[in-house]
Amino acid sequence: MAAVAGSSSAGPAPAGSQQPILAQGDWTQKLVQLAKTAELKKHALTLQLHTANILSAHAALDEKNKAIQDVKEQKNKLDSERSRLLKCLQEVNEDRDKADMLADKLARDVGELQGKIKALSDGEYAAAKDDVDRLRRELGQPPLPSLQATIEDKSAQYLKELRTQLEANAQASKRGADDAGDGQPGSKRPRGRPKGSKNSKKAKAAEAAEAAASASAPPADGA
Repeated sequence: MAAVAGSSSAGPAPAGSQQPILAQGDWTQKLVQLAKTAELKKHALTLQLHTANILSAHAALDEKNKAIQDVKEQKNKLDSERSRLLKCLQEVNEDRDKADMLADKLARDVGELQGKIKALSDGEYAAAKDDVDRLRRELGQPPLPSLQATIEDKSAQYLKELRTQLEANAQASKRGADDAGDGQPGSKRPRGRPKGSKNSKKAKAAEAAEAAASASAPPADGA
């Protein structure tokens, strides 16, 4: 009986000790999952910050490149103006020197922005994206788009907006030209009787008739 009691008392003990182990294993897995999710959010926020900085730098880079193009076009206009207007040669040369200095400054700004983009892309952004993609794979989520794809989407959107703006400006210029053609501000007055000539002739005829009537009237008795 003692052996039976011992075996019966020893039987439930492993069952009772295995159940907490299973519960502890599930809880540990959930803790690991929560820790990875929290780490993913942290790295995702860091990645979003770096992405926003890179997109902002790219927007500034596009503006600087456009400004350089505008300065070059202005420089070409100034060169042609210098050859055409010899009397304004000194003033045009001063403007050209200013344009050169502005172009050099913009070129330096572009170089700094390109260096900043490269440093962020190869350094903190790359590490953050690797961490995010790794954690997303572990969580069964697809990786984020590459930086090049994000930049291409942003550039395509910028070009689309610029094309829409240029088309709207072209249509507005065309409407303005059509309205100016319909108004004909520089057209001559059509030939014919000048304005007001008919009324002046009527007035002269009335004056002549009154003069004739006064001349043909009989003299007064007291005359």
